[in-house]
Amino acid sequence: MSGLDQLQYLSWLLYILVFVAVLIRTIGRPTPAHIDMTLFFGAVAILVVLTSIVSRLHLAQPEWLINDITGAVAISMGYLLLRLVRDFTEVSRWVIRTVEVGMVASVVAIIFLPTPLPAVASILLVAYLVLVLAYNTWAFARHAAITRGVTKRRMQAAAAGSMCLGLALFVAGLAAGLPELAGVWDQLGAAFGLASGVCYLVAFAPPTWLRRAWQEPELRAFLGRASSLPHLPTTRDIVRQLERGTADALGASGASIALWDADSRRLQVQYRPPPGQGAQDNLPADEASSDLVTPAWELDPTTRPVTGRAFLEQRAHLVTDAARADPDNAATFERYGARAILSAPITAGVKRLGVLIVYAPRAPVFANSDLELVQFMADQAAVILETRALIEESANVRAREEAVRLKEDFLSSAAHDLKTPLTSLVTQAQILLRRTARDPQAPADSAGLNRLLEQSLRLKNLMLELLDVSRLEHDSLLGELEETDLRELLQTMLRREATGWKRVDLHAEQPVFATVDTLRFEQVLTNLVENALKYSPLESRVVVRVWAEDDEARISVQDRGIGIPAQDQPLVFDRFHRAGNVDDRRFAGMGLGLYIARAIVVQHGGRIWLHSTPGGGATFFVAVKAVVAAGRAAVRDGSLASA
Repeated sequence: MSGLDQLQYLSWLLYILVFVAVLIRTIGRPTPAHIDMTLFFGAVAILVVLTSIVSRLHLAQPEWLINDITGAVAISMGYLLLRLVRDFTEVSRWVIRTVEVGMVASVVAIIFLPTPLPAVASILLVAYLVLVLAYNTWAFARHAAITRGVTKRRMQAAAAGSMCLGLALFVAGLAAGLPELAGVWDQLGAAFGLASGVCYLVAFAPPTWLRRAWQEPELRAFLGRASSLPHLPTTRDIVRQLERGTADALGASGASIALWDADSRRLQVQYRPPPGQGAQDNLPADEASSDLVTPAWELDPTTRPVTGRAFLEQRAHLVTDAARADPDNAATFERYGARAILSAPITAGVKRLGVLIVYAPRAPVFANSDLELVQFMADQAAVILETRALIEESANVRAREEAVRLKEDFLSSAAHDLKTPLTSLVTQAQILLRRTARDPQAPADSAGLNRLLEQSLRLKNLMLELLDVSRLEHDSLLGELEETDLRELLQTMLRREATGWKRVDLHAEQPVFATVDTLRFEQVLTNLVENALKYSPLESRVVVRVWAEDDEARISVQDRGIGIPAQDQPLVFDRFHRAGNVDDRRFAGMGLGLYIARAIVVQHGGRIWLHSTPGGGATFFVAVKAVVAAGRAAVRDGSLASA
């Protein structure tokens, strides 16, 4: 047996095996796509039997069998292959009608024209078939370019098979025109025929092991990042990644995860509206896009035969025609291109978390073996979602523990800070009371009364800080805003606090205007200056600067005190936080001053930051938007007045 004979026999055997495989599958599940596959490979099998096996066995054949039936079957292969194209992607109606008309005309010509066919008729028939195969090749290649995963590889194989089949026909035409090279053409034709058979087997009847091999890269990529998914910022982000990974692994157009809400007893699916629809369209459906945005559909699994069946029965399902399975939502399925649907329950132990839905516009995209894969992906989703729930629960526990710790620290600090002025008040009041009891006519103790007033004011300030924290929680700190000269504001504060702010130096070359709540901005400046005075040596100076820079009004408060350790600097504006180098016995406070100062500045639309070196002091900066025009006008008016 020659090599040519081996190629021919192998290609015949391959096509017959593919025909048998698709025929068995069609008998088990007679979908339109399976029927079209059976018709196409059945036509090829008929050609193999009629034109090859019978001739090899030297059996007598009537002329009508050789020419008419064989020619009609051969010419119909292009149309049958076009039907397969239509099963996987959209084909224009006019293309189908044109090919159908061409096929009918070709069959009529084969039957009624004399044998052998005229040269013109033969050329037209071959041209028709080659053009149809070329279109099929292009359509499969185009669909491969816009799909992914298994579907992409199957469409690539279908395009390659159609191209090889067209080349086999082209070589057959060359053999008829150049008979002196018949041996070469026969070998090429047999090779192209075998290649087309292999490609069609891969495209339309891929064995399960081959589908798994194709799906492996996407599965490996998904599993490689699965461990990091529970740590994504939100559950929505996790669900989005699960959906994308599932769609890639199965070569589907999209996937959705419907999560079970035990309170409403509904499956909830967040979705992106389909093309041409606005977010306000409240479309109830079983399927959704993989991009998650609000709002969400709430689905009752007992009334949704597509998604609800997998959830209620706790096993994977394949629906090849969603519109037929759920006619009430046929319009929605059409909007999302969801005709074939795989669904699998997401369950952790006995806890039902939801259902994984994978959909595609064509049923042949999926195979029965994909049920195992979609259930595997659903199981992975269950592990990831449960891990996320455990992480959130652990974080909540830590947050509660931290809240309790902060509360205890606050109560301890507040009790300590409130106890000091209260003790002084009680002690001083007792002293004054004893003196009055001994000598009612004695003159008033001015020093004692001043101490009472000082401690009362200190107690008042502590209570005001606590009230400010409460107001801050409701964003109600700021009052009326007005255009203010910050230089003048600081000068006024220095004159008013002349006794306590003797060590404060103000540097401001010109007026700097900003729109602020004057009382609250005074509170910011007071907190910063009082902190600088408290934490710096008595012989050192505190320098306050005011200037305009980059359309901002800026203020800095610089001291030469104990400074702030580097690890504490990002935390100094947090509530109740005090630096690690602060001795609570020397420096009283609850750690609220800077927290309130930052809140006030932020509510003004500004920012506050610091530079500090432990042991070398600290400089705090405040920046708010400057009122440039008003500032310039004020400078000009002041210059004219002085002139």
